[in-house]
Amino acid sequence: MKTQTSYALETKSVIKTYQSESGSINAVNDVSLQVKPGEFVALVGPSGSGKTTMLSILAALLKPTNGQVLLDGEDLAEMGDKERVIMRREKIGFTFQANNLVPYLTAVENVELMLRLNNKLDKVGKLRARELLSRLGLSERLHNLPGQLSGGQQQRVAIARALIHNPSLVLADEPTASLDTERAYQVVQTFASLIHEQNRAGIMVTHDLRMCEYTDRVLFMQDGNLVRSYTSKAEIMELARGGVH
Repeated sequence: MKTQTSYALETKSVIKTYQSESGSINAVNDVSLQVKPGEFVALVGPSGSGKTTMLSILAALLKPTNGQVLLDGEDLAEMGDKERVIMRREKIGFTFQANNLVPYLTAVENVELMLRLNNKLDKVGKLRARELLSRLGLSERLHNLPGQLSGGQQQRVAIARALIHNPSLVLADEPTASLDTERAYQVVQTFASLIHEQNRAGIMVTHDLRMCEYTDRVLFMQDGNLVRSYTSKAEIMELARGGVH
């Protein structure tokens, strides 16, 4: 059932429970959040805070134990495995620390792969792939294999691949962890610009609070709970400089 909403993504009281020898553990505990189209949000917190589990739920890779996950008004939690696969392929884009580029495909072929999987690799799609890579400063690298690209260039190819099929939601899991500071700033700044320009909902999980300066909002998780939201630019910039906890 589809729910009318102004948000691209909305979660309502999401809980993910795991069983252990000592009892049940809520890796995600009653988390509710909303992200609008064109909004770039950072999800931060210490190791073990539930960020990765939450991202996996948002990516339709994990089903929550309880709660709703609404993407364009459709509840991922109610979907079967086949429906979630289709949703991931059509409406969700991913970039990860390990960019998972196909090593024997060129940069442009890696980007075109998402269109091929969605049966949308036509002349318009091929042109869009080249234009998007050019927008990311890779016009001279279209036909290079991943092994012929730097880490920053590979990550930009991954960003293009995540955006090429016009997803409603783009998720980035530690996209700068393997990059030096200068390239990390470039990647996140470009990613933020494209999220805003293309009116996508974007969520980035990061341990590097400096990268938060390019986001519109910062959500802080701890022990499975969403404990704080930083919304003002001044507050976000102070957080990025290490001044807010």
